[in-house]
Amino acid sequence: MVTEAAPGRQRRGKQQEGASPKPTGRRSGHLLRLMTRDKVGLVGLVIVVLMIAAAALAPLISPYDPTAMSDQRLAPPGGDFPLGADEAGRDLLSRALYGARTSLTVSLIVVTCAGAIGVLLGLLAGFYRGVLDAIITPATDIMFSFPTLLLALAVVAARGPGTENLVLALVIVFIPSFARIVRGTAMSVRREPYVESGQAVGLSNTRLILKYILPNSIAPIAVQFTTSIAYAILIEASLGYLGLGVQPPQPSWGSMLSNGKSFMEMSIWPSVVPGVCIMIAVLGFNLLGDTLRDVLDPRLRGRSSR
Repeated sequence: MVTEAAPGRQRRGKQQEGASPKPTGRRSGHLLRLMTRDKVGLVGLVIVVLMIAAAALAPLISPYDPTAMSDQRLAPPGGDFPLGADEAGRDLLSRALYGARTSLTVSLIVVTCAGAIGVLLGLLAGFYRGVLDAIITPATDIMFSFPTLLLALAVVAARGPGTENLVLALVIVFIPSFARIVRGTAMSVRREPYVESGQAVGLSNTRLILKYILPNSIAPIAVQFTTSIAYAILIEASLGYLGLGVQPPQPSWGSMLSNGKSFMEMSIWPSVVPGVCIMIAVLGFNLLGDTLRDVLDPRLRGRSSR
């Protein structure tokens, strides 16, 4: 019975290896169609696209220089300032647009770097196991034991405020999430028959990881990437609020919120504008991440109609 099963597994492995993958454009179009059927996911996608467009086109669509001051301090919305002015007479719309540029740039850099390192660590721990897993998994568990914001705050406080230290702190914070997700996927896929058949026919470990393990990890990585951007925006704004994030004169939603709180009795707009921007940005990426999870997971696809 054992001798009959082995050739069968080997034939399945060869068929898997020789199967031609679907064109990338066709798969991307199918994924986009599934996402647009979900109204909530479509709202998230629209928010994300508009935020990216606003950040990219900020120098072109901003009515003023975000650091230019005027004598119309705390001016209400309307007239020369569509969303009002802050305590220094700076246009809130221009500062909000450049704040989107700052938040999105920092978040994309952080999540991309953390994702690359975390995916690599997760693949090594989940595929090779042994000593690597015994080192990587406890290290990520230790980092998970600290609250995310507290860990980022400790790193920034130790190294000092500034954009570079902020990025470093957030990269350290987000590495364990990617490593844990990819490790679990790698451990599961490694036991599949087609991976075992690939080992039987002499495929190298690197080839197995690139051909079987990593492609099966794309879906959870994509979901984690999207939701991590939302969380990175929130943490970046929190550290900016405490004065430990992006430093003036560069606009940041967190620092705008911090400066506006002292003038709430005279004008609420310097606090409301950045607060609403943070809320919409986080909401958009979270909705998009939830929809990606439902679309990419076949077990949830039937329940994703809302």
